[in-house]
Amino acid sequence: MKITGAVLDEIGASRPYAQTEPLKIRELELDDPGPDEVLIRVRAAGLCHSDLSVVDGNRPRPTPMLLGHEASGLVEKVGENVTDLEPGQQVSTVFLPRCGECAHCRTDGKLPCIPGTKVNNEGVLVGEHIRLHDGENDVFHHVGVSGFATHAVLHRSSVVPVGSDVPPEIAAVLGCAVLTGGGAVINAGDPQDGDDVMIVGLGGVGMAALLTAVSLGKGKVIGVDANPDKLTRARELGAHEVYSPAEAEEQGIKAPVVIEAAGHPKAFETAVAVTGVGGTTVTVGLPSPDARSTIPPLTLTAEARTIRGSYLGSAVPSRDIPVYEKLWRDGKLPVQELISGRIKLSEINESLDLLADGKAVRQVILFDD
Repeated sequence: MKITGAVLDEIGASRPYAQTEPLKIRELELDDPGPDEVLIRVRAAGLCHSDLSVVDGNRPRPTPMLLGHEASGLVEKVGENVTDLEPGQQVSTVFLPRCGECAHCRTDGKLPCIPGTKVNNEGVLVGEHIRLHDGENDVFHHVGVSGFATHAVLHRSSVVPVGSDVPPEIAAVLGCAVLTGGGAVINAGDPQDGDDVMIVGLGGVGMAALLTAVSLGKGKVIGVDANPDKLTRARELGAHEVYSPAEAEEQGIKAPVVIEAAGHPKAFETAVAVTGVGGTTVTVGLPSPDARSTIPPLTLTAEARTIRGSYLGSAVPSRDIPVYEKLWRDGKLPVQELISGRIKLSEINESLDLLADGKAVRQVILFDD
C-alpha cells in the first residue's frame, strides 16, 4: 500500500533544519504485515530527542530511514499468528521489541532484549524483515516503529493495546516519554515513603519522570534544569522546589533518588553531585556515544551510593503501560500536560529546530487532522 512518511536520507544535516530539511516527506510503499506483525494507521507521533539524535548524528543509524518511535494508532490488519489484537483497536508503540526468552528478557525489564536490540541497530523488524520501500530501494525502520508516517507495520511485541477513550496524543506519549521517565522513577529509582526525588533535565522524559514522582507522593519533588522556562513549568506541574544546575550544586541540595534525563555528560555529573549519602543516581538520558563525564569515585564508596542505568525506564511495556494508562484515567498522572505543541507532518523540520533549541517539551504530530 502507498503511505506518506518522513524519511531521513543522510545524517548530520546542518541547522536550521527548517532550511536544510533533513526529513523529506514523500510517498513510500508499505508491505502487508507478516505472520507475527500488525498494520496500524498512525494517529499521533511524538518528536523525541532520540529522533533528533539520529538526525544530528549523535546516534548513527542506517539510512534511508523512516523516523519516529513514539506513536499511537488503530490496528487495520493483523498477521495470522496475532490472535490477541483485532482491527479497530488502539495501540501505543514501544521502541524495543522483546522476545521474552533471552537472558536479558528474564531480568524483568532491567536489561534490554538481546535480539530486539540487534534488529533495532540494524534498522529492521524482528525476523530481519524490511517492509518499507522507495521504488526499488528499501527504507530502514526506526527502532521497529517508523511512526512518522500515515501507516506502519510493526512486530506484535512493538505494540501495546490501550483503551479507545485515551486521546491519540496521550496514547503516543505513554509509549516513550512516560514509559521511560516514569519507569526511571518507579522501576529504577524505587523511592520509599519520605524519599525526595530530584529530576535533572526537564525535557519530555524528565517532565514525565517529574509527573510520576508527584503522583507517587513519597517526598518532595525537585526539578533541575538550566532553562528558566522549564523550571517555571515544573513548578506548575507540581514540583516543590526548582533550581538551575549551578544553584543545586552550590546550595548543596541533595536527594536520595536522582533521575538524570538530559542525556548530557555535564547533567550526569550534576546528578551524581546532588545525590545524597546512600542514594541512587538513575541515568536515563542518551548522550552522544563519545561523551565523557568525570565524577569523584571516592564518594561512591565512602557514601555507599549507587549509579544505575535505565533503558526504556527498565520497563516491561505490556505490564507498565496499562499502569500509567490507569493513573491517567484516574486523574493522577496528567500526561496531557507534557504536550507543548500539536503539529502537522509537514511542519516536522521546523519542530526539530524547536526541540534542538530546548523550546519544546513534547510536540506531537496529529495525522487525523
